[in-house]
Amino acid sequence: MSTTAERVSAPAPRVPAPSPSTRWSVLELLPPLAVVLLGTVLLLPGHGLWFDELFTAEVGRRPYGEILAAIVEGRGTTSYLADVPPSYNAPWYFVVHTWLLLPGTGGDVSLRVLSLLATAGGLAAITRAVTRLTSRAAGVLAGVVLAASPLLLEQAVEARPYGLAVLATGGALLGLVRWLQRAPRGLLLFGVAGAGMGLAHWYAATVLAAFVVTALLLRGLRAWPVVLTGAAAVLPVVGLVGVNLLNGTGARNADHLRDTEGTLADLAVEAWAGGLRPLLFLTVGLAVLGALRGAGARVVGICWVLVPLGLLQLAEQLRPVYLPRYLLAGLLGLGVLAAVGALAAPRVARAPVAGLLVACSLVASSPLAEREPRERADDVVALLAERHRAGEPVVAADQRSATGLDHYVRTTAPQLQADVVLPPDDAPATADRVWLVRRAIRGEVVSTDDDDLLLDAGLRVVDEHAFDASKTDLLVQLWER
Repeated sequence: MSTTAERVSAPAPRVPAPSPSTRWSVLELLPPLAVVLLGTVLLLPGHGLWFDELFTAEVGRRPYGEILAAIVEGRGTTSYLADVPPSYNAPWYFVVHTWLLLPGTGGDVSLRVLSLLATAGGLAAITRAVTRLTSRAAGVLAGVVLAASPLLLEQAVEARPYGLAVLATGGALLGLVRWLQRAPRGLLLFGVAGAGMGLAHWYAATVLAAFVVTALLLRGLRAWPVVLTGAAAVLPVVGLVGVNLLNGTGARNADHLRDTEGTLADLAVEAWAGGLRPLLFLTVGLAVLGALRGAGARVVGICWVLVPLGLLQLAEQLRPVYLPRYLLAGLLGLGVLAAVGALAAPRVARAPVAGLLVACSLVASSPLAEREPRERADDVVALLAERHRAGEPVVAADQRSATGLDHYVRTTAPQLQADVVLPPDDAPATADRVWLVRRAIRGEVVSTDDDDLLLDAGLRVVDEHAFDASKTDLLVQLWER
């Protein structure tokens, strides 16, 4: 097999232009088609949106100017989200609003399809880049391995910005590879996509740093255009972080992060493998083989894995930083390096090892096809639409309940709109029948001010319906005098 990169240890390493055997082929469509197919299977149950996705739907429907004002001022876009501004991953909401301007994109599924299509585009770019660096077989295998990854698939079918992060990462990698091979406009693609990486998700900026280190290792001082372009590309995300610090929302998501006590790399690899131990060991073993013997892409792969993990390990000395999905852009490099390692095995073992890697990835992802809904606000509204009588208040007792109730009443049961009461408004004490929608955490009902108001007014719970889910448990109570 011919290669397109010299050993990193050689003086003045270079990556020549791609050979005719690595020109674009229809086979390179296999990874994006695979992720679309697998993602469609995951979307078929039609589960309703959960809080993070509902937040996307709420903010994304607002005009551009209102979204921008909420970001800059650090405030929410509606009363019950007053303390939850769309400052994190802010560009995502502009993309969503633009997407929703297209015909036929107003439903829940369309928001998830946007993320899935972005992921598919990212895998297409990664496949093309790895193909140019090594061979078509390695590029296609790398793309398929990523498409089958449980961590990537889970995020690809949710209405959140991780699909955009994958797309931007793939674009930046392809731009870097084109620059290494002296193709025109490679540096421009690297800069534009590199800026998009950090704007899609802050942690993806660590991968941008990895790509700059790659250029330095391969080209030395001649990599100064990539260094300068990378420095310019990181400025937008620095500005976004600055906005969040100035508007007081810089640490709002800190409670979700975990201190790994030095085991961040171990937990990251376990998350990539979906907790399946055979896949974990196989991936790490093949990644090591790819780092030692993988021609063409080994320098990119090594930097892609080690630089983000190293930077995050350093950051963890100051504060917790770990959340599996936050590391997605960096862990893509692990999948690429493992695929390269599979094709660095002895010739007779390449096909079986590659097949085993893909098969284990699919096995690790298979539980996603049977996962329960994360939240059932759509079922809550369906129940209310069936049993509610005109004039009976429908009260959301907390923020999460309000987000789901507001969305699904607006989109599926507008006849309830006049009777919906959202925070900070309390349940009316004058009504004889009140429907109260609230959260339950591990089976315990979350108390609110509405309980005291209704009890003092002489109302009691006469019926209740539980809507358990994997992320948020909701409870619908009927109170009567």
